[in-house]
Amino acid sequence: MNNKEYKLIVIVVKKGMAERVIKVAQKVGARGSTIINGRGSSVRETIKILGVPIEPEKEIILMVVEKEKTDNILNKIVNETELNNIGVGISFVLDVEQTVGILENNE
Repeated sequence: MNNKEYKLIVIVVKKGMAERVIKVAQKVGARGSTIINGRGSSVRETIKILGVPIEPEKEIILMVVEKEKTDNILNKIVNETELNNIGVGISFVLDVEQTVGILENNE
């Protein structure tokens, strides 16, 4: 097991933005991430085509990062992807209790 402290940054963005978010995060120290496809359920975002509701597609990015890098990575993502603008996406950070399988740079 790894004794380092980590945080999980979760970012939900419009489909097609995940790669941009990841590139920005990697510039400031994020090493890996996972992208999951999803769809939104916000009342504001539901559109109708021929009377049939269509839910907008989303990408969910999961990024486990070292605790001390979390604020810098999230701030860079927000600033370079305009994440804080309405309709672009949301993000939140969770504590990570334990990690297994994360390799350090020298391993």
